[in-house]
Amino acid sequence: MHTILLLGSGGREHAFAVRLSKSKHCSALYIAPGNAGTAACGQNVSLNPLDFDAVFDFVQSKQVTLVVVGPEEPLVKGIQDYLSSRGVLVVGPSQAGAMLEGSKAWAKEFMMRHGIPTATYREFTAANLDEGLNYIASHPLPIVLKADGLAAGKGVVICDERVTAQSELRDMLGGKFGHASDKVVVESFLKGIEFSVFAITDGKNYKILPEAKDYKRIGEQDTGLNTGGMGAVSPVPFVGEEMWRKVEERVIAPTVAGLQKERIDYRGFLFFGLIAVDGEPYVIEYNCRMGDPETEVVLLRLKNDLVKLCEACAMGRLGRTVIKTDSRSAATVMLVSGGYPGEYQKGKEINGLDKVKDSIVLHAGTREESGRVLSNGGRVLAVTSFGKDLSAALKKSYKNIRKIDFEGMYYRRDIGKDVIGNL
Repeated sequence: MHTILLLGSGGREHAFAVRLSKSKHCSALYIAPGNAGTAACGQNVSLNPLDFDAVFDFVQSKQVTLVVVGPEEPLVKGIQDYLSSRGVLVVGPSQAGAMLEGSKAWAKEFMMRHGIPTATYREFTAANLDEGLNYIASHPLPIVLKADGLAAGKGVVICDERVTAQSELRDMLGGKFGHASDKVVVESFLKGIEFSVFAITDGKNYKILPEAKDYKRIGEQDTGLNTGGMGAVSPVPFVGEEMWRKVEERVIAPTVAGLQKERIDYRGFLFFGLIAVDGEPYVIEYNCRMGDPETEVVLLRLKNDLVKLCEACAMGRLGRTVIKTDSRSAATVMLVSGGYPGEYQKGKEINGLDKVKDSIVLHAGTREESGRVLSNGGRVLAVTSFGKDLSAALKKSYKNIRKIDFEGMYYRRDIGKDVIGNL
């Protein structure tokens, strides 16, 4: 039995909370800081996941036996190292392992060292800005610029014109994304179809979880600004057996072997943002945790006991684990605040949640006040449904979305259409 502390407050964490709380191996679940949805799965606690001392004090006071870290920032800042050195069992990589997400340049260098397919690239700082401008001047278009550090999903820009790309490089190195863009990775644009693959590893063994496809742009038909994610579907129809074989042999296995070879402590979830180009997989990015909103479909399709899976991961005992997946399809659609991903207002009352049937509403940016559920972020709710196929799952989600309402509510009406045709 485990007393569990789950760190985070988004839709990903609500999905984790749902699955962890249903395990017979969970005696108590605390979520820090959580949201209005996670409160139904355990006890929300007012803790900042970046205040490591406060987290450890709480772990001691409640005799927590397992800490599950949801978001990337605490991992990149070293929470696993901090807690593990004090004898706490943690699901999440060390600070060195989290560099796969914490530094785009480091991740690229790692891929080069271990022969993992990715786009060609160069990295630049303010010190060699002119060299970067010249590189862009002769580079084929489109061209991709990425802030090296964490930029809340907003640090990637795709440019169709060299002048625009050069201006963007100046802005990024000039502080557009704060210290996250002190270094910028400039890479070739890969044309293909994207998908997300997830694994859990104890540093030696790995197990592959269900795959997903997410939708990042705010506008329908993938137009407009990038967001944290507007929806996701699982499974992905275009990922067949041959692609899976290539992904495991060329991407997953060499990544885990590379971490082990470099003696990097990695016990946690590993996200591979992939793109299929002419039938070949390339890595666009790594994340050192589960993606969001993909978690909202991936974890729901995972039939394993999540507490036992996390325990095996943290204790280095994943070898004998067999992943069991629900054969049904799952689809999630995000409901976001008006104005997102730009400026938006919080505190809008959410109505209709009690009318939802046959779908699971996962809270992303919400809070409870005097018995009312209020919006408390850009991405507010994720409506997830199962179906015999993706079309059936999406129809359920969209049917239930029409029962929910809050001022300024917006959602994309075309999630999944690119892989299943018009609903």
